[in-house]
Amino acid sequence: MYRFKALNEKKLTQLNKEYLADPKARVVRNALTNNDISTISRRFESKADNPDLFSINIKTLPVTNQLRSGRCWIFSSMTLLREMIAKKYKIKDQFELSQNYIAFYDKLEKVNFFLESMIAEKDSDLNSETMRYLLQTAIGDGGQWDMMVALVKKYGICPKTAMPETFQSSHTGEMNRILNRRLRKFAIDLRKTKDSSDIQTLKDKCLKETYGLLCDCFGVPPKSFTFEFYDTKDKYHAYHNVTPLEMYEKHLGIDLDEYVGIINGPTKDKPFYQTYTVKYLGNVAGSDNQVFFLNLPIKDFKDLILKQLKDNELVWFGCDCSKDSDRELGLWDDQGFDYEHTLDLDLSMDKAEMLDSRESAMNHAMVFTGVNLVSNKPNRWKIENSWGDKAGNKGYYIASDTWFDKYVFEAVVNKKYLNRKQKEALKKKPRVLDPWDPFGSLAE
Repeated sequence: MYRFKALNEKKLTQLNKEYLADPKARVVRNALTNNDISTISRRFESKADNPDLFSINIKTLPVTNQLRSGRCWIFSSMTLLREMIAKKYKIKDQFELSQNYIAFYDKLEKVNFFLESMIAEKDSDLNSETMRYLLQTAIGDGGQWDMMVALVKKYGICPKTAMPETFQSSHTGEMNRILNRRLRKFAIDLRKTKDSSDIQTLKDKCLKETYGLLCDCFGVPPKSFTFEFYDTKDKYHAYHNVTPLEMYEKHLGIDLDEYVGIINGPTKDKPFYQTYTVKYLGNVAGSDNQVFFLNLPIKDFKDLILKQLKDNELVWFGCDCSKDSDRELGLWDDQGFDYEHTLDLDLSMDKAEMLDSRESAMNHAMVFTGVNLVSNKPNRWKIENSWGDKAGNKGYYIASDTWFDKYVFEAVVNKKYLNRKQKEALKKKPRVLDPWDPFGSLAE
């Protein structure tokens, strides 16, 4: 066994002497007593390098706001679908699909998925790696594109006017804590049962209680509604007694199965041109739309996104939004902050190293609405976020292309853009990743 080495007085004296001998350290120390690190490390040229101008700039309806919830994958997905509907009907001004409606059924299906997972792992030690992960994570707000597709195909969609946000849907922390305590109780109670009928009774009781909690917090989902709007000529339209599934099948009218998740994960454990799924990541039990990715090199990955944007269609994507973020400027730029020279630290890591060391992972979903091309190559990207119109550039952000290469991990594109090699790779049986893999759920 490796024996830890202690810091001794000699090493401490050496460190102190070297630090005090550096005149730059005094300047940085003085600056940090009254400023945060990002302020004194911000690179002046970053904004000038990334102006808010794009050769491809898709116009969209006003931005949305997920408030204090981790539902970015739902908000960005509903943004994508509402733009398809708005384009079809030439809808003017504000129009949103109900994120709350999707979130309600996501939580309900996740409850059932968790209960089924606990039953499947009933004989596993509570301290096993899988059980530790499942119990610690339980269910949260995060999700994936395929999870949204599974929900929409089963429950449909509805306008936000039919099921508006509530305080709890927009501030999910406390409800999630209460819900997960109930689910962990089920895991404990399950291990006290022996008869299969008792297990079903336990599950039914938990489902009933949690369904009631969701209705209390999110409201009761509508069975039908009126789909009404003004078009670009200010003409009023109304479709009465529309069901959520009719809204999806008729008014959206898009086959979501024609879209596929692609990832750029350059780690040794994930060969390119191979498909992947994630164990115990899902919501709708029994759905054909399980989480599914095709791993591609960065050039293939980026080219597919560009093809869709060039066709004037938005692109849903997942990234690490915590890295090199300047909310004040509405900018993500890996060259935007010079921490290494400000603080004399070696912070260099490539994308694979950041994934393997857990320095970086997907934690946010947004929508690409534009890109700037120079000689047909991108140098910056336009992003629609779901943090409201007070953040960024009225809710829109800019990302440098080098930031894209480092921190964009997933996107969803129409299969028609894939070349023959990529389509053949889609047919491969997906390799199953561990539940805690960096390519698991977004925004937990």
